[in-house]
Amino acid sequence: MAARTRGRTRSGTAARPGAPARSGTAPRTRGRRRGSPPAAPAGGARRRRLSLRLTLPVLVLAAVMAMLMLRGYVHSEILADHRIRPEAASGRVPEKILDGGPVIDTRGGRTTSLRIPDHHLVLTFDDGPDPTWTPKVLDILKKHHAHAVFFVTGTMTSRYPQLVRRMVAEGHEVGVHTFSHPDLSYQSTQRIDWELSQTQLAITGAAGIRTSLFRPPYSSFADAMDDRSWPVTRYIGSRGYITVVNDTDSEDWRKPGVDAIVRNATPAVGKGAVVLMHDSGGDRHQTVEALDRFIPSLQQRGYTFGNLTEALNAPSAHTPVTGPDLWQGRAWIFLVQAADGVTGVLVAGLAVVGAAVLARFALMLCLSFAHARRVRRRTFRWGPPVTEPVSVLVPAYNEAKCIENTVRSLTASEHPVEILVVDDGSTDGTAGIVEDLGLPDVRVIRQVNAGKPAALNTGLAEARHDIVVMMDGDTVFEPATVRELVQPFGDPRVGAVAGNAKVGNRDSLIGAWQHIEYVMGFNLDRRMYDVLRCMPTIPGAVGAFRRTALERVGGMSEDTLAEDTDITMAIHRDGWRVVYAERARAWTEAPESVSQLWSQRYRWSYGTMQAIWKHRGALLDRGPSGRFGRVGLPLVSLFMVVAPLLAPLIDAFLLYGIVFGPTRKTIGAWLGVLAVQAVCAAYAFRLDRERMTHLVSLPLQQILYRQLMYVVLLQSWITALTGGRLRWQKLRRTGVVEAPGGDPDRTKGRQPA
Repeated sequence: MAARTRGRTRSGTAARPGAPARSGTAPRTRGRRRGSPPAAPAGGARRRRLSLRLTLPVLVLAAVMAMLMLRGYVHSEILADHRIRPEAASGRVPEKILDGGPVIDTRGGRTTSLRIPDHHLVLTFDDGPDPTWTPKVLDILKKHHAHAVFFVTGTMTSRYPQLVRRMVAEGHEVGVHTFSHPDLSYQSTQRIDWELSQTQLAITGAAGIRTSLFRPPYSSFADAMDDRSWPVTRYIGSRGYITVVNDTDSEDWRKPGVDAIVRNATPAVGKGAVVLMHDSGGDRHQTVEALDRFIPSLQQRGYTFGNLTEALNAPSAHTPVTGPDLWQGRAWIFLVQAADGVTGVLVAGLAVVGAAVLARFALMLCLSFAHARRVRRRTFRWGPPVTEPVSVLVPAYNEAKCIENTVRSLTASEHPVEILVVDDGSTDGTAGIVEDLGLPDVRVIRQVNAGKPAALNTGLAEARHDIVVMMDGDTVFEPATVRELVQPFGDPRVGAVAGNAKVGNRDSLIGAWQHIEYVMGFNLDRRMYDVLRCMPTIPGAVGAFRRTALERVGGMSEDTLAEDTDITMAIHRDGWRVVYAERARAWTEAPESVSQLWSQRYRWSYGTMQAIWKHRGALLDRGPSGRFGRVGLPLVSLFMVVAPLLAPLIDAFLLYGIVFGPTRKTIGAWLGVLAVQAVCAAYAFRLDRERMTHLVSLPLQQILYRQLMYVVLLQSWITALTGGRLRWQKLRRTGVVEAPGGDPDRTKGRQPA
């Protein structure tokens, strides 16, 4: 029978149905055709491209880690020291300090202490500012026209700068209470300087001032000064600070009740005092209630409530800051706020995506079980058995190492087939190898290089039968594959069928990881999507189409780099069902190096994004197209584009939690997620009747694969957002993959024609 030549050009190239023929030339495309590799670049240019494609993703991940580190630093999770030194001897502390007042001045070598004048009270609040309790304290002070001194920590000031700004604006004084609240008697002078300077930086950024007041953490009365704390006090003075302790301790941190707080804070009759309270560090409602009672009660007794310098009739402790120091402080506050904001968004996003992923796992398990139970029933039939011959299209570009295995596997098919090998301008003798085999029902069609979609359309134009099977030139079928693949067409509603793609070269670590991904991430997904009737992709390695469905949507499109995803979505939108045939197994050669895997997944990711964007109109359609748009597109977008982009956060937070805590909870949460993945993977392997031994590498796959997919997806996003065009890069094949039971030595040593 003579072959049909619909759209045949004079150059021997069959054009896509409906496309204009160009004699002797390949159709023009935007950029380079997908079948043609880019010109070999010079070594320097190749290194530059590698650097560019890695630099931005690595910088983004580094920025995320820097934000996490900054947040941990500001939240006292990094470099925090919670040791408290027990009381020590006080033999080296001057008597006038032990017997003196709460204000200690050791600046310029002085050893001076000051007391608060009678009928003056200086309220001091430690450990703030707190977003809940500090505003309430400020409101009480404003209500009673009282001033106070707030000894703030750098961590809290950095996080809530607006409260420090309010303190200064309302006439209160601010003092340094260190950055992370360590016991300074344990610290070196370098650490003390760091605690002081970082807190001043935060105060400057928040309120535009510097302060000369200081209160050491865990301090109490002047007579509690000992031989460990006194050297620190002297050093603090040498740095220009006045140390302020207290006369009366409200002990509000014990939460003894409002009456007890008022009683503890009240000095001897008529005496002046520095009163210690807290506006942070826990529930301070007792402090707020006590303050509202304490201030008016003491005011009625003739007391005034001023800040420290007002009580001592001294110059203000605040010095305005201008110039670079001010901008440096503001930059610090901005970075801290950004770190908190970004981290909060990332945590929220990770929580949402994590919940969605866990829900997806649950959905996959349930729907995969339902799918397997339905199609494995002895009484299950798609419809009348499909026995008529089918056409198998094999687009091939430089597949000399693989093509013989591919074609021979098809000739052993248990279902009648016509085999069309479309050579897309190969330069390694691929077409000659097939012709030299002299196999029956095998035709070779040569065309100038135009890309895979054009090659498939060429084969479609030449195909004789109404069911068309498509496969890659590096894939081999089992004898029953075609028969199993076409049986769903017994249902007239089915327009396309996805087969079960298997990784043939799974002996390497990268191959084993891809094997897990194919069995779990692809085939388990396809069972779920089959039940939901929104399968996004017919794999290029093994898929079948009703010719009518292909012609109604215009054949294979060159609009995207993922022509298999594009055509599947188009068929869904045209109202056809797309199903999964688990027994239609095909064995494909997966990339064997990170570079090749990168190239393949980059193309898949970018092509999927292109297909989603192309078919975005389905979101607003009615009927089958709208159903796919409102079910399939969101699922594909979330789990193939968004979730993998955020997945590295799991490992970033794991590393952060292990180093800075809470370590046990962090490891437990990560192991819990891994356990869920392991359960899904084990179930997927059981459904596919695969050996479980490859799952040993699952934990390592989850860590390393996530980083690779993150970089690939981020690069795809960058390409999409910048309007870049991705060029096809041909993967290097070895030709080692055969269907189980094949002879791997049959083509060993075969040279391209």
